[in-house]
Amino acid sequence: MQPQQGRAAPGARAAPGPAGFGRRKDEPSRQVRPVPLPPVQQNLNYYPQIFWVDGCADAGAPCPTAAPAAPCPAPVPERGRKPRNGSERRSAGFLVMFLLILVAFTGVGLSIFKIFHLEKEVDELRESASAEHIPPASQKLTGQRKEARRAAHVTGNPAQQDLPLEWEPTSGHAYTSGIQYHNRGLLVSEPGLYFVYSKVLFRGSACDSQLLSHVVYKRNPASPGSLVLMEDKATNFCTGQRMWARNSYLGALFKLRKMDSLHVNVSKIALVNFEESKTFFGLFKL
Repeated sequence: MQPQQGRAAPGARAAPGPAGFGRRKDEPSRQVRPVPLPPVQQNLNYYPQIFWVDGCADAGAPCPTAAPAAPCPAPVPERGRKPRNGSERRSAGFLVMFLLILVAFTGVGLSIFKIFHLEKEVDELRESASAEHIPPASQKLTGQRKEARRAAHVTGNPAQQDLPLEWEPTSGHAYTSGIQYHNRGLLVSEPGLYFVYSKVLFRGSACDSQLLSHVVYKRNPASPGSLVLMEDKATNFCTGQRMWARNSYLGALFKLRKMDSLHVNVSKIALVNFEESKTFFGLFKL
């Protein structure tokens, strides 16, 4: 603030003024008094003191009216972070935990959905493979191809003329796969280990105690004659004059060569029941 100047009395001498203030020789002496300020808060910046210069040093000079001091600006508090209480910290912790749990459950749900989707695709591939007879993926990778089983099952044929027995190769339960039915016998086209079986039902209206025989044998163009593989014979299988019946079953493993043909003989054709479930003949490769 600018200090006010008083009028100089005539003939007055200039007195030395306070340090830092200059005056003319003809100016009256002045007194310096501090202007009181509001108390400074502990956390406010320091403001320097402001001095008011009053030129009333001479008793004879009238003191000018002092101008009112300008009000000091209101202290500005420091900007700082508002301290968080315990409830806010707990709320933030619960929010973080909830987000982590949500992310974990989302990952588990996606994994389960992916597994179900893969299982559905595998089932569809299996169904399409079975419908189109496509070999499984494991066989594709190894280069292996599923080979059709070589087997045959023929049933009794009532239209019999002579031996060996004649069979039905296609109707009813009969079938052939990789095995040919030829000249009343089963013809082997590939060598290997085969299981051969035959069943014959004998029945009669009177018991005469005659010999019953059931024979399976094989032939091969490279070997003369025939070779008996299995045979069953029975005597005294009935008593009295009443009706009777007897089953004869043969079955065993044999190593067969290519072009082997297998046939069945019985002791008497008239005693054979040729129903397909009672008399049949077959083989399959292991």
